[in-house]
This record gives sequence, structure tokens and C-alpha cells, in this order.
Amino acid sequence: MNLPSLVDFVMSFALNLAIVFVIIRFIYYPRQRDKDYVFTFFAFNTIIFFVMGLLNSTDLSVGVGFGLFAIFSILRYRTDTVPIRDMTYLFVLIALAVVNSLLLRSQAYAEFMLVNVVLGGLLYVLERGWGFHYETRKSVTYERIELIRPESWPLLLADLRERTGLPISRIEIGRLDFLRDTAEIKIFYDARAVQPGQVSYVNHALPVVEGDLADS
Repeated sequence: MNLPSLVDFVMSFALNLAIVFVIIRFIYYPRQRDKDYVFTFFAFNTIIFFVMGLLNSTDLSVGVGFGLFAIFSILRYRTDTVPIRDMTYLFVLIALAVVNSLLLRSQAYAEFMLVNVVLGGLLYVLERGWGFHYETRKSVTYERIELIRPESWPLLLADLRERTGLPISRIEIGRLDFLRDTAEIKIFYDARAVQPGQVSYVNHALPVVEGDLADS
């Protein structure tokens, strides 16, 4: 690799790294401050960009890029289950390294800017939840099993609201254990009702239709 090619490669890497930094630091990180995933995102994106950039053949680069994407798409960490949101970011940043490497090598700077601006804007909008009404679900083990009778559902809902302090909109009754007099219940509430701070729930946010709340 001669000096001009090396300079172009370094500049291309700097541009890719800048885009990745903006996505991770200003879109992903404010919602979930997990250093392990931040480390993983930067490391995966960097190594794939280097692999793509050091391959001389464009056709070979495309094949290797999709091969790496396929390998990582079936990757499962043995220590912890990777949440869907974090796995999505991982896939996005893997694909972004492949796309950016190919576009910058071809000096397609307009396409490079378009792809990264559109992707960054889309992730930002989705993280802010603009245009969507989200509700959060939480599973609880409930011991007052006598309240699971249909005629007692208003009392059950009121009791759960009182004990959790959450504006519960609806509930789903799952597994019943009459041996232990417990029931597995999923509670649903507006995701905006609880602002994350030093204490937060481990939960799942789901998009819902307004009609779902009216039916509860």
C-alpha cells in the first residue's frame, strides 16, 4: 500500500469512525449506558472496516463482507442473552462498516453522506419514539389468586396500580399455580410514565395502537 492509498484509507476510517461515534454516543448511549456493548460496537465496526479496506478486489470485498455479516447474524454470546435492541445496533454497525468501506473506496461521497445521514436520522427518530405511542410490559408474580376471577378484575387492576405505583392500562393473566396460590401476570403501562434514573425497571417497550387501550 503506497502513501497516497494509505492516506485515503486513514481518512476513510476516520470518516467511518466519526459516523459510528455519533450513532453510539448521541443516539444509543443516552438510553442505555452499558460500556460492554459500546466496546463491542466500536470493536466490531473497526475490525470489519479494516478487513474490508485491506482487500484489494471489490468483488472479494463484497463476498467477504456478506460472509462476515452472515456469521455474526447467527452469533450468540454464551454469557448473556443480547437484547434485541442491542443486537439490532450490532447488525447496523456491522453492515455500516461494509457499506462505508465500499462507498469510500469507490469515492462515492454523495452516496456515503446520504446513507449515513438517513440511517442516523432514522435511528434518532426511532429512539425518540416520534410518531409512536409505546407501552411497557412487566411480569409479576401475584399471590392474591382469588382476584383472578372475572368479576374481581377491577379490584385486581386497582390493587396492582396501588402496589406498583404505575398507571397500568391493562393486564394479562398467565400461568396459574394453585399449589402455591400465585399467578403470573403481565402488566402494561405507558412507557413515558416512568422516567429512567438511578433506579429503573428491566422491561420491554412495545408499540401499541390507541384502540388497544380502549379495549382493556
